[in-house]
Amino acid sequence: MTTLHEPVVTTTPADLSVWPASTTEPRPGDLAVGGVPLAEVADRFGTPVYVLDEDEVRERCRTYRDAFPDAEVLYAAKAFLCRAMVHWTEEEGLGLDVCSAGELELAVTTGFPPERIVLHGNAKSPRDLETALRLGVGRIVIDSPSEIARLAAAVGPGGHQKVMVRVVPGISAGGHEKIRTGTDDQKFGLSISDGYAQHAIARILDQPQLELTGLHCHLGSQITSVKPYLAAVRRMVGLMARLHEQHGLVLPELDLGGGHGIAYRPGEEALDLTALARRVRAELTDACAAAGLPVPRLIIEPGRAIVGPAGIAVYRVLAVKKTGDHTFVAVDGGMSDNPRPALYGVRYAPRLVGRTSGAAPAPVTVVGRHCEAGDILAADVELPCDLRPGDLLAVPVAGAYHLSMASGYNLVGRPPVTAVRDGHARLLVRRESLEDIRRRDVGL
Repeated sequence: MTTLHEPVVTTTPADLSVWPASTTEPRPGDLAVGGVPLAEVADRFGTPVYVLDEDEVRERCRTYRDAFPDAEVLYAAKAFLCRAMVHWTEEEGLGLDVCSAGELELAVTTGFPPERIVLHGNAKSPRDLETALRLGVGRIVIDSPSEIARLAAAVGPGGHQKVMVRVVPGISAGGHEKIRTGTDDQKFGLSISDGYAQHAIARILDQPQLELTGLHCHLGSQITSVKPYLAAVRRMVGLMARLHEQHGLVLPELDLGGGHGIAYRPGEEALDLTALARRVRAELTDACAAAGLPVPRLIIEPGRAIVGPAGIAVYRVLAVKKTGDHTFVAVDGGMSDNPRPALYGVRYAPRLVGRTSGAAPAPVTVVGRHCEAGDILAADVELPCDLRPGDLLAVPVAGAYHLSMASGYNLVGRPPVTAVRDGHARLLVRRESLEDIRRRDVGL
């Protein structure tokens, strides 16, 4: 365990606006998170290394619970999942949203109540459905017409399973075209505009072993405005009103998904959670009153907004070189532990940690070690011009979609995950070793 005893030096809030609230500068040029210097984490666990501030995760869970006291808050496990994260989520009173048998089994075998878990997926495998039914998952979100018959057959004539239907409301929202999921031109859900959603719902109502509890939609990711959610409420309630008129159906639940945007760099916009909760609640109440329907229980599914700002990735500089007008700083990780810049053009704000520098800042591009020209972690960022091999760079807002999207490219092995709290650091997920990789390779 690592314990911090040094006095804390105040750092200007603007410098740390996207870092965990516990971040301090115990020594000039160094940063500590959860009371643990990041340089000590790097020395103890090696680099690259993910660092999670446990208190930041827990506080963000509580913030959602407080903002939506009457709603069901499900943590979207796809953002990041390990046994410790499952444990924190349960202790803070959140449910879980999972997308596979693997995520589901990890959660349940860690002790998470299966009835508080929702299974998603646009193409659920037979194993996904079998595992969900065997473990007693709370709800299954139907994403395509073919799932209805498959699920009904798997449940059996004497069985019972609660389901929801993922609806496409026809709303474009999200920080990049590849993470916009509320329109008719992508793979998720059933469209309102062409009648497929209504047709699927009618088929579900003909299956007595399937209990339709509500509608689900997810507009996309990195949404920083409340307006798309208000539009979604209106369209979803409009569909609920038509279902009531056609089938006498009164649905008790409405799931608005997640996608709540966060800031990755100082000055960037983030979704105002307080405003979201207040305005969605008012919009839902007004829309249901106009339609003559009781107000359904709201469900939301934050993932990135809970774990993203709680995570830091720490890398060690391997090389610094100039090519023409460009300075490239190469680190010992890259697109195998963070593919998001290559996928979505995400921009980060890395920072030198572990030593102080009086050198002037200069524009550099932080690149990874992989054999791809697109292996860029941060383009044109200001860092001290005396950067050298052996230095440590810390990247904030690295808790979501880093390890969960990590790959085995170049067989470098996925980094470990550590948790920091109250001056102590502990290992949550160990580094993937060459022996781990060899064991999977069984043919010769």
